[in-house]
Amino acid sequence: MADVVMPRLSDSMEEGTILHWLKAEGDRVRRGEEIVEIETDKATMTYAADADGVLAIVASEGDTLPIGAVIAHLGDTAGNGGGEALASTRAEEGAVTLAVSASAAKTPRSSPAQPSPPPDRDGRKHASPVARRMAADLGVELADVEGSGPGGRVVKADVEAASQTAAPAPTAPTAPPTAEPAPGTAKGAVRIEELSRTQQTIARRMAESRATVPDFLVNVEIDMEGAVELRSRWRAAAELLGEDRIVPSLNDMVVKACALALRDFPRANGAYRDGHFELYERVNVGVAVAAEDALVVPVIVDADARSLEQIAREAAELAERVRARTITPPELAGATFTVSNLGMLGVHSFTAVINPPQAAILAVGAVEQRAVVRDGELVSRHVVTMTLACDHRILYGADGARFLGRVRELLEAPLALTL
Repeated sequence: MADVVMPRLSDSMEEGTILHWLKAEGDRVRRGEEIVEIETDKATMTYAADADGVLAIVASEGDTLPIGAVIAHLGDTAGNGGGEALASTRAEEGAVTLAVSASAAKTPRSSPAQPSPPPDRDGRKHASPVARRMAADLGVELADVEGSGPGGRVVKADVEAASQTAAPAPTAPTAPPTAEPAPGTAKGAVRIEELSRTQQTIARRMAESRATVPDFLVNVEIDMEGAVELRSRWRAAAELLGEDRIVPSLNDMVVKACALALRDFPRANGAYRDGHFELYERVNVGVAVAAEDALVVPVIVDADARSLEQIAREAAELAERVRARTITPPELAGATFTVSNLGMLGVHSFTAVINPPQAAILAVGAVEQRAVVRDGELVSRHVVTMTLACDHRILYGADGARFLGRVRELLEAPLALTL
């Protein structure tokens, strides 16, 4: 019998959620056949069986488990696949849950002392990640919860039972009525929305970034008149040829300019980690894409070696897959630098949060027509404000200024991006 375990589907993945089983209990599956849909911290994707056998499901839809946890078994026959044992195990788990729930109604009979489960390596109570989050939300002390999972591990059902059987707080004396509104009345009804796996990851990583990365900001105004003109000529040429040619956007030009600049400034294409600098050989630029209630960053690999047209085509395809929810974890992994653009929403300028362990992130505002002085004359030009957020542990003020200056040089002489 072979175990099917929760796979690691991305670099930052710590746990996954079973969204949907594509095969039913007792179905015979073949190696390479898709059996389950899993939601990770970055995307939703299917997972295929790595062996032939009869499926015995262990983890239910909606369950969140750490990497390596058993989610199913593949046996030789329906009887050998673990179906009967699984039913027995689930019955036992149900009995344990009922016993815990009933403990508030009557005092359990004395029983032989059971050995305490070993704590996690960091000394904490042995519990699943889901149980820890639920305990924190419900105010349940994990140290007081008896675990019914493997090896005495505290699971979700244990925390739910403990929260229901907790002793009620002593009733406080009734206060005299006052003219003050009841808590929450001034805000009206409150609707609680649960975070998706992607939103949970964004919240955790952004909080970690703000708490651990000492960042500083550098911003410049860049004359985009030449870039706007180049794009206009490119579109006219594509229409003249009558071919299915993609026209690079101004953001595609920014990505290309950053990729070329990153070759000249290796530390901007690196990371600070554990007291040393990591300098990456490949230049992989992440492009932030707004998805439904989330922000996803697909990666253009080897962006410095790609033509501007290749970057434009790949960026468009990746953005489409993000919005269609068909993006895969490999397409979201390996970024060494990130470009975030809110210009299409009319934002003049903004500051982006660094995505650790990257050294920097570039925030791009709207390309606007402004009155500027050129050669002593007041003229109208297309101008954009860009803000570079840098990790001060690997980049210093002059480094950030020189890097952003190089990006400006390339964008103000955009033909260099086509060579």
